[in-house]
Amino acid sequence: MTVSLFDQFMSPTLLGVPLIALAITLPWIMYPAPTTRWLNSRFLALQGWFINRFTQQLLLPLSLGGHKWAALLTSLMIFLITMNMLGLLPYTFTPTTQLSLNLGLATPLWLATVIIGMRNQPTHALGHLLPEGTPGPLIPVLIVIETISLFIRPLALGVRLTANLTAGHLLIQLISTAAFVLLSSMPAVALLTTTVLVLLTLLEVAVAMIQAYVFVLLLTLYLQENV
Repeated sequence: MTVSLFDQFMSPTLLGVPLIALAITLPWIMYPAPTTRWLNSRFLALQGWFINRFTQQLLLPLSLGGHKWAALLTSLMIFLITMNMLGLLPYTFTPTTQLSLNLGLATPLWLATVIIGMRNQPTHALGHLLPEGTPGPLIPVLIVIETISLFIRPLALGVRLTANLTAGHLLIQLISTAAFVLLSSMPAVALLTTTVLVLLTLLEVAVAMIQAYVFVLLLTLYLQENV
């Protein structure tokens, strides 16, 4: 029986219980909590330095009103990076390849930014639907287009993350299958294919980190428009 390449993206189950719940809770167990000692370990110091640097970089385009989201956005960034990186290990499952999970993260956060904008500055928030100086006949068309653009944002966030991770995993599986098949017949070509596989894996590590950063960065930009 031929196994579909997309079977790797199906949520595994154990005794009828989906293991995606275990995969989602895993990042919160992996990271150690700060201690009450005067000096922390090297790993805790590195973890704190990374979080501080990322938070500073994240808050640069935000006004003071958006700084309240710092803890939420930083936690989301660490969560996504961990999920994406763990999915590159053998015999693991990547929850962020599921569009339902990514939309479940993107939609409430996007909706929260829209609600904040409508509550704090409704005139400015509605002004994004109609650019200044628009000719009269184009006003209804532009309002419809901008409204669709506004509501498609969470879908774009979820699809971008899902598509990039899914494409990377498919490429890794295809190249690894080719290297395994060519090993007995053409060892030189199999060695070259394995080299490409190693380079692609390194690229996927970078993609896993970059896509998590892009996801949070776009949420930051949406927040800045409404703060």
